[in-house]
Amino acid sequence: MTAPSPSDTDNGLPIRLLHDRVLVRLEGSEGERRSAAGIVIPATAAIGHRLAWATAVGVGPNVRSIVNGDRVLFDPDDRSEVELHGEAYVLLRERDVHAVAARRVENDGTGLYL
Repeated sequence: MTAPSPSDTDNGLPIRLLHDRVLVRLEGSEGERRSAAGIVIPATAAIGHRLAWATAVGVGPNVRSIVNGDRVLFDPDDRSEVELHGEAYVLLRERDVHAVAARRVENDGTGLYL
């Protein structure tokens, strides 16, 4: 077994992700939400299927489109939760991420992900 490279431990997490796995930290809470107009929406309000935003804090070696710090959009119903150092994270596969909101998007790309 080889020692983890410095890039594996830069995020301060005690794990090294494998294959196409992405470790994310959820943004905000899953309880009450506030609309753009400032109206409080209780957690019990019935709404359609809602995707969630999270911040990538670790990526596996085979992840092609996500880097640490990217905001990703995913389905919170298809998630695996893990706790590290008392903090909750979500473990996803790259294919389970629906979109990436990143400042580094290149203008010369086609925007297609095959």
